[in-house]
Amino acid sequence: MPMKAEIIAVGSELLTPDRLDTNSLYITARLNESGFEVHRKTVIGDSEEDLAALVGEALSRSVLIVVSGGLGPTEDDVTRQAVSRILHRPLVIDSGVLEEIRKRFASRGIAMPEINTRQALVLERAEVLANPRGTAPGMWIQEKNARIVLLPGPPRELQAMFVASVTPRISALHSGRQMVRRTVSIVGLSESEVDSRVSPIYTRYPGIATTILASSAQITLSLTQWLMPGGKPDALDELTRQIAEALGETVYSASGETLEEVVGRLLRDSGRSLAVAESCTSGAVAMRLTRVPGSSDYFLGGVLCYANDVKEKLCAVPASVIEKHGAVSAEAAEALAQGVRLATSSSIGLSVTGIAGPGGGSADKPVGLVYFGLAGPHGNSHERRIIPGDRESIRERAATYALAYLRRFLLS
Repeated sequence: MPMKAEIIAVGSELLTPDRLDTNSLYITARLNESGFEVHRKTVIGDSEEDLAALVGEALSRSVLIVVSGGLGPTEDDVTRQAVSRILHRPLVIDSGVLEEIRKRFASRGIAMPEINTRQALVLERAEVLANPRGTAPGMWIQEKNARIVLLPGPPRELQAMFVASVTPRISALHSGRQMVRRTVSIVGLSESEVDSRVSPIYTRYPGIATTILASSAQITLSLTQWLMPGGKPDALDELTRQIAEALGETVYSASGETLEEVVGRLLRDSGRSLAVAESCTSGAVAMRLTRVPGSSDYFLGGVLCYANDVKEKLCAVPASVIEKHGAVSAEAAEALAQGVRLATSSSIGLSVTGIAGPGGGSADKPVGLVYFGLAGPHGNSHERRIIPGDRESIRERAATYALAYLRRFLLS
């Protein structure tokens, strides 16, 4: 069996609506690569008593415990004290660590505040993990048959320390078993539709864990298998192939690519360029396209045309089209796509226009009605959708459907 690990994220701010624990996602991936199965994640506030109790419980069920956060210099940074308390090991000043902290401050031309001395406190018999990007060192602690890793909370610091100091240590511990993962990304089907098509397939592979995740009009199938040393993922690859075949063109990637990466690759490979005209999505399509490195090879630009007069002035949509059919219509969507294509001299024009709500809908044109337009050298086309949800989910899903519509166009 894989060795069990768990993650503890420390910080009262992580229990508010304003902050997310992203460190545990990174840590989980790295632990899986090294043969550890993460069977529990916990977010806990800045309470020394609660954290000490949690670490004590973790020691009874996990061979590796990774704690992130709570190593700063202030009174609410309690990780060192909590672990010291549950392990009955005193904290001592490490003169080498203290000197490194002083040097870091001196390199910026300032004296070290006395409060930062707390960061040089190290548990007795702990190995210090250097932090080249910050002042808080980490610690590697062996307690009977378990190991505890203490890491600072800032992701930039934690990730560098994990690669340099943690991975070599945990790689020496694992049994050689390895988790192998495949992902199948789908757009255009609901979660229940996907499962009804593929459950007869994946249930024939009991040694492979299949998870269905739904978000923003996209479905991701995550397929994972633990392999013995020297094992081959032949069954995993065959299951991935069968699932992709069953879902057909709704699968846009079986290799981890995002939808915008797939669209960008298709544009680049075909030598075509793109411009977008967006109304209800307010630039979301352009944002997703341009967060792909190298998107300047094929993406020329876009127009955020929220008001009708902007649609007319910048995208040359005839006023008669809006007067007769409305700004949310098939005719307006095609005119927007054609207008932005001509304005930018792009190969393809893509447009989105719709009613995101919560107001503005009617019996004929309800909230969630969205039209997508495409214009190319051989003519124009459109697609109509009614997208459920609130304002933000409609806008987010509309951006996904626009990219999916463009992908189908490029494939055809």
